[in-house]
Amino acid sequence: MTRLAIMQPYFFPYIGYWQLIQDADRFVIYDDVNYINRGWINRNRLLINGEPTLITLPLRQASQNKKICDIDIAPTAEWLKKMLRMVEVTYKKAPYFNDVFPVIEGVLTYERSNLADYLAHHLQTMASFMEIETEFVVTSRDYANSQLAAQERIIDIARREQADVYINAQGGKELYDAASFSQVG
Repeated sequence: MTRLAIMQPYFFPYIGYWQLIQDADRFVIYDDVNYINRGWINRNRLLINGEPTLITLPLRQASQNKKICDIDIAPTAEWLKKMLRMVEVTYKKAPYFNDVFPVIEGVLTYERSNLADYLAHHLQTMASFMEIETEFVVTSRDYANSQLAAQERIIDIARREQADVYINAQGGKELYDAASFSQVG
């Protein structure tokens, strides 16, 4: 039985995202869909002194009219140093900091200007560190089906992957009709 999950790439995703990856045999990084302004694709929060503080991966000419795979990260300079320092200062006394920080540093300093490539590397590196053995696939590289919309596109990907089970995140259950998935097996 092949279990498939599909989701847009997020910058340091929440625990449920990692649980979704862990539950799937194959995880599809859905990167050829429109970028979401003020979403979690390029930002997240750190708890600094118990208060959530936004961290943002700066982008070049990001727009809701562009696909995630067509957006570039702003050149690294001050933002990278500042973000690494924020993580280090905030979490240096945390358990396992010495094991985890080099991985985070490696993810953040990965030299790739394309946002989708950067985030795919980020997800694969962090999954490997957590010993998650799920296989990753990227929509912009592997399917060429962006002419399909919403549910039809997801079903097309599931068919191509010969998935027996499609797993969706808790918050996305209302997006699709379970009966339509059942009808196509």
